[in-house]
Amino acid sequence: MTRKIALVGIGKIARDSHVPALEASPDWELAATVSRSGSVEGVEAHGDFDAFLAARPDIDVVSLCLPPQPRFDYAQKALMAGRHVMLEKPPGQTLAEVHALAALAATRGVTLYASWHSRMAAGVAAAKARLAGRAVQGVRITWKEDVRKWHPGQDWVFEPGGMGVLDPGINALSILTEILPEPVHLTAATLEFPENRHTPIAATLDFTGNVRAEFDWRQEGPQTWDIEIETPQARIALRDGGARLEIDGTGQPLAEAPGEYPALYARMADLVARGDSEVDLAPMVHVADAMTLGRRIAVAPFAF
Repeated sequence: MTRKIALVGIGKIARDSHVPALEASPDWELAATVSRSGSVEGVEAHGDFDAFLAARPDIDVVSLCLPPQPRFDYAQKALMAGRHVMLEKPPGQTLAEVHALAALAATRGVTLYASWHSRMAAGVAAAKARLAGRAVQGVRITWKEDVRKWHPGQDWVFEPGGMGVLDPGINALSILTEILPEPVHLTAATLEFPENRHTPIAATLDFTGNVRAEFDWRQEGPQTWDIEIETPQARIALRDGGARLEIDGTGQPLAEAPGEYPALYARMADLVARGDSEVDLAPMVHVADAMTLGRRIAVAPFAF
């Protein structure tokens, strides 16, 4: 039996990932959208969130695909109206915002799900199982992509709260915090800020446990999303954002997976059915620490 859900914020990520996942889901019916400019063919569209909440009390689940800057206000309104809420990553601009939402969800007795789509990549669970109980000697993360391809013209990523290159970088950190058998914490960071922007376009992060991450939003051509882990027994690598698993350079067979966003929505359906919430802020803690410890370097101006 399907449950009605509304999708709020019909931009690139909604069209590329959320809408196809919902359309294929046995758990959900995409019953409405809310957006100032976007819509989905054949789905009831609203331009104002308050008007939507008043008009459709029968839709008790809301998925927020907005940029992080306005997301708190929308989530707060939805939770106050008794709606279950799923948050696109990162779950907010600040840790305090998300802690406040988690407390509100608990008070109102509704589900809040802070989703991390990269944790649902096909190789992540297998890598976590392989690392369980093992010593990790070091980790090297290389996460380099082209901001013009993935965020074309989206200036919000370079505004305060947008996180800059740490927006894709947090995907790697969400995998790291999922698979490591022991937690690590940041010890130093270097952040490269374009002279005309408020958030970094590249970053290097150093953690305890001989863990280093390199993020860059200026890579053209082939994109790089790799996590390489050294253990006494083997070299373990996740490639293509976690889609492929290698052991000592050899690709490993993986169990069939539904895809990252279908898996997120299946998880949301389970949380709502059980009356639970899931708000893991470990990846966001690392980003906040990078902003605190980061040494700022000015680099060339950036324009889309």
